Amino acid sequence: MSRHSVAVLDIRSSEVSILVGERGVNDTFVFHASCTKSYNGYDETGAFYSEEDLSRAVLACIQSAEKTINSRIKQLYVGVPGAFLTVVPAEQSSGFSKRRRITARETEALFERGKTALDGYRLIRATSMIYTTADNRRVIDPIGLSSTSLTSALSYFYCKQSFAETVERILKGMKIAVAYLPTQLAMASYLIPAETRDECAIFFDCGYLSSTISIVLGGGILAQETYWVGKIRVVVRLMERFHLEYAQAVALLEKANLSIKDVERLEFLYGDDIIEIDTVQFVEAVKEGLDEICEAINGFVDECSGRELDFKPVYVSGEGLTDVRGALEHIAKRINRMTEMTSPHIPYYNRPSMSSRIALMDMACEDQRRGGIRKRF
Repeated sequence: MSRHSVAVLDIRSSEVSILVGERGVNDTFVFHASCTKSYNGYDETGAFYSEEDLSRAVLACIQSAEKTINSRIKQLYVGVPGAFLTVVPAEQSSGFSKRRRITARETEALFERGKTALDGYRLIRATSMIYTTADNRRVIDPIGLSSTSLTSALSYFYCKQSFAETVERILKGMKIAVAYLPTQLAMASYLIPAETRDECAIFFDCGYLSSTISIVLGGGILAQETYWVGKIRVVVRLMERFHLEYAQAVALLEKANLSIKDVERLEFLYGDDIIEIDTVQFVEAVKEGLDEICEAINGFVDECSGRELDFKPVYVSGEGLTDVRGALEHIAKRINRMTEMTSPHIPYYNRPSMSSRIALMDMACEDQRRGGIRKRF
């Protein structure tokens, strides 16, 4: 692997992906290898259903990527999904005896004072949401400004120790250096414009088994929660309503169109069988599954009321809603907010299901530019 390349491992709730690439010109990417494998996922307690199955998928991805690039992967950035992550916001202030020019030393002092130990967790990253100077200037980067004080809203990202230990057991003996990245922060930072994040934004990463919703502010996250809703909830509704097997329900969901009209019966071919269902019941079942997602979004936003969220749209990405035509419109109506699907603006990778791995690649490349795989707080 060339010294300019990075390798990222994206662990989602139903699949893992590895992507090897580097920065191109004008902030583009050059991809050298990519591989995705499905696995059993994880449960509501934050434990993998089968570490053996996860290991099989991860090792298969690594071996495929190494074969493609004809080189060993020596450094790996691993995305930590919301189910294994805790975000702790904090505010820190420094006062100076006289007006002074702010340098990296002052910002680093704020980060250091805000660090705390969290039992069962490992601190993997710290970012600033916003800085405020003595004259109430709100800025993303205060270095170079002059002020008699500096206040910062900070985000500390803690990865579950059990998650890190699982990854490290899988990679044991492979001589791969590992760094951890908060997946939803990477996605929000990459997908949502900086000027939008500066005023607070709502980001919803809709997955297969679980989904994570975040309140994004500047360069950090103000609040974040993971819910056990996603594409699987719609699949389960179809299985229950029409007595289908899992694979049949998944195949049927690919036909979903909530705007369908004037068609009483819907037919779809599964293997050698033609399955016929009532269209009205089909649409109702899909909407019931989506309503569980809406309840999670509304519940979270209600808990975060008072944080300047009125009339804020919800930015949506992830693989959870890609198979349901009309899903975004239904969710917008139910939560009474504008919703916008967002994805990478890259040919062949411009699908919401690709968002997390491309965003992790973006963050990993930036970390490498700032000093390699070593953490910078």
